[in-house]
Amino acid sequence: MVATRQSHQQEKPVDFSTRLDLLAVAQEKRELLIQANSLCAALPDQQHQIMAMEMVEILVEMNLDADTLATAYITPYFLADLVSIDTVTEVMGEHVATLLTGVAQMATISTLAHQGNGTVQVDNIRRMLLAMVEDVRAVVIKLAEQVCHLRELKNASEEERVIAAKETADIFAPLANRLGIGQLKWELEDLSFRYLHPDLYKSIAKQLDDKRLGREAYMADMVEQVKTKLEQVGIQAEVYGRPKHIYSIYKKMAQKNYEFDQLFDIRAMRIVVDELQDCYGALGIVHTNWRHLNKEFDDYVATPKQNGYQSIHTVVFGPEGKTVEIQIRTHAMHQDAELGVAAHWMYKEGALPGRGSGYEQKISWLRKLLQWQEEVVDGSDLADELKNQVVEDRVYVFTPRGDIFDLPLGATPLDFAYYIHSNVGHRCIGAKVFGKIVPFTHQLSTGDQVEILTQKQPNPSRDWLNPSLGYIKSSRARAKIHHWFKQLDRDKNLSAGKEILDNELQKLELTYKELEPAIARYNFKELDDLLVAIGAGDVRLNQLLNFITDRTDDEPVIRFKNPTKMSGDKNGIVVDGVGSLMSHVAKCCRPVPGEQIIGYITQGRGIAVHRNDCDSFNNLKNNHPERVIAVSWSDEINGSYALSIKIEASDRAGLIRDISSVLANEKVNVLNMNMETLEDRQLAKFTMQVEVHDLSGTNRLLSKLDQIEGVHQAKRGQ
Repeated sequence: MVATRQSHQQEKPVDFSTRLDLLAVAQEKRELLIQANSLCAALPDQQHQIMAMEMVEILVEMNLDADTLATAYITPYFLADLVSIDTVTEVMGEHVATLLTGVAQMATISTLAHQGNGTVQVDNIRRMLLAMVEDVRAVVIKLAEQVCHLRELKNASEEERVIAAKETADIFAPLANRLGIGQLKWELEDLSFRYLHPDLYKSIAKQLDDKRLGREAYMADMVEQVKTKLEQVGIQAEVYGRPKHIYSIYKKMAQKNYEFDQLFDIRAMRIVVDELQDCYGALGIVHTNWRHLNKEFDDYVATPKQNGYQSIHTVVFGPEGKTVEIQIRTHAMHQDAELGVAAHWMYKEGALPGRGSGYEQKISWLRKLLQWQEEVVDGSDLADELKNQVVEDRVYVFTPRGDIFDLPLGATPLDFAYYIHSNVGHRCIGAKVFGKIVPFTHQLSTGDQVEILTQKQPNPSRDWLNPSLGYIKSSRARAKIHHWFKQLDRDKNLSAGKEILDNELQKLELTYKELEPAIARYNFKELDDLLVAIGAGDVRLNQLLNFITDRTDDEPVIRFKNPTKMSGDKNGIVVDGVGSLMSHVAKCCRPVPGEQIIGYITQGRGIAVHRNDCDSFNNLKNNHPERVIAVSWSDEINGSYALSIKIEASDRAGLIRDISSVLANEKVNVLNMNMETLEDRQLAKFTMQVEVHDLSGTNRLLSKLDQIEGVHQAKRGQ
């Protein structure tokens, strides 16, 4: 149930020192908190002061250290830009300032709940992950701030409440669960449930309140009986009843289709002991004195949950035959269950054996994501992967050596291969589950032992990217396969990019040396990377040229060859030394503006314009060299040019729709289209005539078509 804190209970404001007395804060923590209060006391915003104190109350209950409490107090002011990091460093010291920076980086987690792509999204997520790995206290502070934010929204508009609650249910609560921070997980879930389903929340809360007095009296008697039985055999233990969280009640009612009265764990008790063996000793006492339900027994001590949670759960029939859920754990297990990774932050350097390993297990997935994000460019892929890692159900499978990997639900052997290593995925030719060959489309289950069969040379198939074939589930595997084919096409894109740029630089009388500032501007390491991006359509030529020509040194960079523009014929062709004559574009090669061209004087049809590399033109030139004439493109070209395009792709549902979307986005007019399907090879071949305006638009169109899922090749036809 949602907690009620002192800051909400006080009838009138009390001074800061009195609040610390009420919280029983230790002297070392108290001194640093007083410093933090002095730093923020002059700031007039009372609402931030209330949130700051409430965050401290939450974290004091979790027994966090002085730096964490001081950082939490300053956080609302810092996020509202009321205090600077330099001031915090000067007054509070480097430790608090560094932790505060980590909390600010954690604030980017909100971007995961909304749409957002590109390098900005990648950078935000990367900073967040780095903050989490470097110091997990930043996670705890951010989660505490989200709790306070939700509590603050109770009088806000319904839209604000729903947006914040959905963000919490999608990201923050699952993150707290994944990191094992149970104390905050429950409150985040209850608060978001309260705003997303207010009627259900009120209904369950009312039924709990109606039965509260009777349940409390019943539990007090049951607790006393259990304490007495444990003392008789010499087991030292804390025994107490615990409140049942409304969201967990709702979830159980929904999962099992129960009514409220059918739930057996509304009455719940916890036994916390000193030693591991006492857990099983206490369990024996409970089962000896009260009959238990076999189907509701879970030993998470022997087999911990995947987030590291350990406890023994059992349900017994107490007095009057009423069911009582009992959880049995050690103090260390209880600390881990409530605080998760926060309980291990001080051990992350491995100072104490046995504790550092728990920390490493719980954040190892963060390190995997940090490594993975280096391999992708698209922020949406990384956001999806992080959402999958945090929110989705997982399956846990083993290698033949016993190493465990966790994968998204529905993952296949190919996903598993790519999770092991990119090269294992690229070289994968088959898989075995428990020694038996399985197809690539086989869905793995928790506990499967998977062996990947590989060949010497990498040879991924484009069919693996076809979603209708079901070869892969994870965005991680998909992005790695895309990356492979992108690298494979590097030489082709390099050549195309150089051809595009050569012509434009020649027109502007620029050299490649003047491109050097653009290499850094577009975050590339060398010129070839920029040329590849131009050829692939990732960098727009117009933007690049605008950037170059806007830069000036001693004189403007733009220098045209001819001060007067040459106007051509209706096809935009200028015959060198003559001007405009009748011409037509040769159908054998169909050149477009930007390509190197040459003219051939025909009999009765004027000048036929060919590409320089046209095979038909080379034959004509060899037979009649006297008819060859130099031609060029006009400086002013407004017309369009017919172009033949051939596409070869894996046949799948939605392929025509995806191709049409690219054509529409590029504003390309389709003159005609033919499609041929080869059913035996699951292949589709398209031949189409389209209208284009220049070479850069042509190359961009081909690059975009080539990036469609399942497309093997998109090229110009004859």
